[in-house]
Amino acid sequence: MRINWNYPPVRRGLAGAIDRFIGPGATPAEVLLQTLLPLVAALVAVVYGMLQMPEWSYLQLFMCGLLALDISGGIITNATSTAKRWYHRSGQSIRQHMNFILLHFLQLFLVAYFFLSFDWVWLMVAGGYLVVSALIILMTSVYLQRPVAMILYSMAFLISLYGLAQPEGMEWFLPLFYCKLLVSHLPHEEPYRPDSESLS
Repeated sequence: MRINWNYPPVRRGLAGAIDRFIGPGATPAEVLLQTLLPLVAALVAVVYGMLQMPEWSYLQLFMCGLLALDISGGIITNATSTAKRWYHRSGQSIRQHMNFILLHFLQLFLVAYFFLSFDWVWLMVAGGYLVVSALIILMTSVYLQRPVAMILYSMAFLISLYGLAQPEGMEWFLPLFYCKLLVSHLPHEEPYRPDSESLS
């Protein structure tokens, strides 16, 4: 086991699109984790919605499954050493990371619209906390990013449970949403690689 910041060239075509999403050079074990488990999570979320939320429309069930797939997959993918090596490669600045963070306002919007009758206060508070926390983590010295991220995530967890409305049937969303971005994605961490991988 060793640290290796060198990644293979991005492939062409569809494979290249996957490389840009999960990072080039993902190991078979990483690929298995970030494909199989999110599919299971999406299935469980939809079945739970069908059984416990009979008033949901088919569109709400679809959104529930889609969000469960993306959030669970994002937690796993962003935590892999391949993704760490890719998203924290040389040249990635606060701007690139914040662009990634701001894209996720779409998920907050979808939850607010489909499951909270478009609660714009919920949307602004949840999104505002995300932006402020992301900036704090990114401006923190690398050696302190992990504990600072955990502090901010712990606060986010409490806010999700006690400070903001919980969308019925989607109570899992906000805590896992913050886990994906504040804990899995943002902290700059060393990409440990298997011994069998080439150093080039």
